Amino acid sequence: MFDQLDIVEERYEQLNELLSDPDVVSNPDNLREYSKEQAELQKTVEVYRDYKQTKEDISEVEEMLQDTKDSEEIEMLKDEHQTLQNKVPKLEEELKFLLIPKDPNDDKDVIVEIRAAAGGDEAAIFAGDLFRMYSKYAEALNYKTDIVEVTESDHGGYKEISFSVSGNGAFSKLKYENGAHRVQRVPETESGGRIHTSTATVAVLPEVEDVEIEVRNEDLKVDTYRSSGAGGQHVNTTDSAVRITHIPTGVIATSSEKSQIQNREKALKVLKARLFDMKLQEEQQKYAAQRKSAVGTGDRSERIRTYNYPQSRVTDHRIGLTLQKLDQIMEGKLDEIIDALTLAEQTDKLKELNNGEL
Repeated sequence: MFDQLDIVEERYEQLNELLSDPDVVSNPDNLREYSKEQAELQKTVEVYRDYKQTKEDISEVEEMLQDTKDSEEIEMLKDEHQTLQNKVPKLEEELKFLLIPKDPNDDKDVIVEIRAAAGGDEAAIFAGDLFRMYSKYAEALNYKTDIVEVTESDHGGYKEISFSVSGNGAFSKLKYENGAHRVQRVPETESGGRIHTSTATVAVLPEVEDVEIEVRNEDLKVDTYRSSGAGGQHVNTTDSAVRITHIPTGVIATSSEKSQIQNREKALKVLKARLFDMKLQEEQQKYAAQRKSAVGTGDRSERIRTYNYPQSRVTDHRIGLTLQKLDQIMEGKLDEIIDALTLAEQTDKLKELNNGEL
């Protein structure tokens, strides 16, 4: 581990030198690339230097203990020595997690797709609740959300809704939401007071750069059409909605906001994200071991979470986490769940790196 940390620290110093070189920083691409890499290494280097300084301080205190015969000073030095010794295992544990390979998609913006599944009108209302929850969560993180495509339900909520979330580390926060979400509650339309179970599925797709996936114009079929919302709302008087079909795969993306130019850009962005996600799904299926971890981020058919309204309870089934905070969670306060899922995934990766040992 410490050989790896020495290499990281050496690279960090190299980047400092590069970013001080006028010839390097005059190139915007180099400046962006080196600055990003430096930022990614900074935390690890800071903790490693703290660790090394702590070890040096321990050695100095031990030398002072050997040289002094003053009883008060001895007691003081012993206390300091114990405090420093207690700090070492915590720093070592932090360094282990910092060395875990980072998901290359973590820093990307995302496309989130929510679809009503089993449960009819109640499933659509639940899909609307999930959209509101994610919107509130994104707002708390100062992320920007932008609706791409929406199909409203006649009785409230959405049959399906797609929206982008932009902000530093958006994918790292939302990637755990992939899967089937289940709600248990008494619908407003239920006169007998019986609890119904409904589901909605969530897909979180990382947005991609052109260099990551090639989409040729000749492989695209672009159609424009007139769209309208439920009950005749938002009726377009021109054919501004856009549907793009990727002919080789049959993947389709649509956008039906007011501007045809913006719709084409949004639909193309979603199409690329879906094609990239398809590629990721294929790669994940080649590595079955990755799918056995406690925190799956690929299998969309997996039931990941239950929202139980009568007991104000939310349970994440992947890690066995239950919180009696349904109201807060539906208001977008997802940090406790996301942090627990992140820790579980990091622990699994650490076990894999150490052949099953933490």
